[in-house]
Amino acid sequence: MSYLVIFGIFMLLSWLVQSRLQSKFKKYSKVPMSGGLSGRDIAEMMLKQNGIHGVRIGSVKGQLTDHYNPANKTINLSPEVYSGRSVMSAAIAAHETGHALQHAKSYAWLKMRSALVPVVSISSKWVQWILLAGILMVNVFPQLLLLGIILFAITTLFSFITLPVEFDASNRALSWLDGSGVVSSQQHDMAKDGLKWAAMTYVVAALASLATLMYYLMIFLGRRN
Repeated sequence: MSYLVIFGIFMLLSWLVQSRLQSKFKKYSKVPMSGGLSGRDIAEMMLKQNGIHGVRIGSVKGQLTDHYNPANKTINLSPEVYSGRSVMSAAIAAHETGHALQHAKSYAWLKMRSALVPVVSISSKWVQWILLAGILMVNVFPQLLLLGIILFAITTLFSFITLPVEFDASNRALSWLDGSGVVSSQQHDMAKDGLKWAAMTYVVAALASLATLMYYLMIFLGRRN
């Protein structure tokens, strides 16, 4: 019952943050950029002004599917951001380009996150099944639950390492947008507000992962009670 309450709280928080982010995205997507620059233009300018070469900029399907892939050095922007000429398009494009800057400058937190990707990819495929089997067999084979907890702890660690990576990328984006003069002070504040709510989705996800990890630990530690 306690887990259901915690799960419900974080589900509600996640919904509220996602709803707020969608609202901000919709609102600031209606505010045109002063110079009429598209998201792709913003990414290209930011890369060029920071002396970064060899990074490709492409478009991917979906909304808020924007991401930077360090494996093949690609900035992938959703259609609305790639071709959009709004404040929100500029903010998101600059944020993803911020990840490219992190990669080029060997940002420590990004390197740590990238190093965990293969491990997290493997553990995420099996962790729920191992945890379920571990809970069912906790009194006869507690080591199985412990293995599941270790695997889940890796994903939780990954969630928390992601936080400084995301916040730093936003700071780099906002600093460049301000310094390059492509946005007004009012547009800068809008971009900052939009990126803040995007970052909050990662914060909620990390806290939810930690709470779930604590729940499994309590089951393991109280197995004899």
